Amino acid sequence: MGRILAIDYGRKRCGIAVTDPLKIIANGLETVATHKLMDFLKDYMSHEDVELIVMGQPMQLNGEPSESMRYITQFLYRLRKELPNVPVEMVDERFTSTLAHQAMIDGGMKKSDRRDKARVDTIAASIILNDYLQSKQIQNEL
Repeated sequence: MGRILAIDYGRKRCGIAVTDPLKIIANGLETVATHKLMDFLKDYMSHEDVELIVMGQPMQLNGEPSESMRYITQFLYRLRKELPNVPVEMVDERFTSTLAHQAMIDGGMKKSDRRDKARVDTIAASIILNDYLQSKQIQNEL
């Protein structure tokens, strides 16, 4: 059984989260510099079975794609070209950074630690992945 890997894509860095092989639990993996993301993915997939990539899709409040979607679209094209056997699904990522900050506060993290943007990106990727897993579970129950 393969894992599901989630990406919170940013212009400077990307948060990465991954499920366990049974696809029950999402865990933050790490944050990777955007220009190194493709190399990271290829390396990770060389020793881990990944059956799906879930990417956060930034949306405006009115449901329209945000400005940053143009950067993600370029990366998606490259991703599908270089890893054609791994399907990619997009997931609405509105409010994930806000939820990540709130999770850090609720977890008792110090203010100085909450300023670590890399940590926020990894937590946001975990939230994206958890949302995806929950939506699939709900669909299976219907």
